[in-house]
Amino acid sequence: MAFRVGVIGGGQLARMMIEPALALGLEIKVFAENSGSSAAMAVTQIGDYTQIAEVREFAASVDVITFDHEHVPLSVLETLEQEGFSIQPSPKALKFAQNKLHMRRRLSELGLPMPAWAEIKSANELDSFIAENGGVAILKTPIGGYDGKGVAVVRSAADATEWLENLDAFGGSLLAEAKVDFVRELAQLVARRKSGELRAWPLVQTVQRSGVCSEVLVPAPESSDRTRQSAIEIAETVAKSLGVTGVLAVELFETTDGLLLINELAMRPHNSGHFSIEGSVTSQFEQHLRAVLDLPLGATESVAAHSVMINLLGVDDENDFVSEYPLALAAFPSAKFHTYGKTARLGRKMGHVTVIGSSFETVLKEARAAANSCLKV
Repeated sequence: MAFRVGVIGGGQLARMMIEPALALGLEIKVFAENSGSSAAMAVTQIGDYTQIAEVREFAASVDVITFDHEHVPLSVLETLEQEGFSIQPSPKALKFAQNKLHMRRRLSELGLPMPAWAEIKSANELDSFIAENGGVAILKTPIGGYDGKGVAVVRSAADATEWLENLDAFGGSLLAEAKVDFVRELAQLVARRKSGELRAWPLVQTVQRSGVCSEVLVPAPESSDRTRQSAIEIAETVAKSLGVTGVLAVELFETTDGLLLINELAMRPHNSGHFSIEGSVTSQFEQHLRAVLDLPLGATESVAAHSVMINLLGVDDENDFVSEYPLALAAFPSAKFHTYGKTARLGRKMGHVTVIGSSFETVLKEARAAANSCLKV
């Protein structure tokens, strides 16, 4: 009998798990929030992932539950795990991805490098933290933020009045972090199966625009052996210590003095790993499926010297990029185009383009040109 994998969330990450699941002979089912989701072709149940009865019904139809996002209430997952359902990654690990304050506390206990931080419950606490950290801070909502949402640069508590007046919506606290003087953002992806096997992909550089990842450069240009080894050690320590099963993405700041600081964690396939579909022996999506089923992990070596992934971000509420694909495919036969089946919206991740090759400059130029060719003029 084929293994049955259930994915909660019908977004593009679930969509990109479908092809490797078919290749591995797995049965993949998706629990989606609505009928128009990116992973619609594999949706077997539409419902509310906050309702335990609905999630229990879905869990009973598969061998393991995993995730497209990190928003399923821990109380739901903990109850199902107690009832004997396989939840991967487990609620014990997911709590650190769902709540940034939990994450900071645990990583501090592990002695891992991070920006200075503090839990904030009042305006006075925030003003004190700002004064102690150069007159500016990064303020985050501990739950619910992504792609630049739930993050603000503040220079006084007056800049965060609305959040401070609505602390109950964020679990009673906010997270303040020192504003890091960094030279670039990096990401280290690893995968861990339940029995402990670990594999790491090359360290990548991510380029952000308006708080959203725009480009991923693989491997991270001009990275030293020390930096690459440090990134892997950090990610593997997090994966082992938090008991992560599946893909783990550790987003990092590289400081002006060459140190790495942990910015964020994601316990699922991640935007910074999309290059791996064409650029690696084993993609992050195939690896995630292997890991949550506790199957042997695949090799993560690159198949080319360089890969560049460019996100196709919505430019308005009309262009879904698809109408421009025929011309783009003809002009850039070496580029690989992925669409997420979403309705157009400004700033939304609508798809991505990946180019691999032997010359970084050539690959970067072609990937940018291929992405631009999808825009209507």
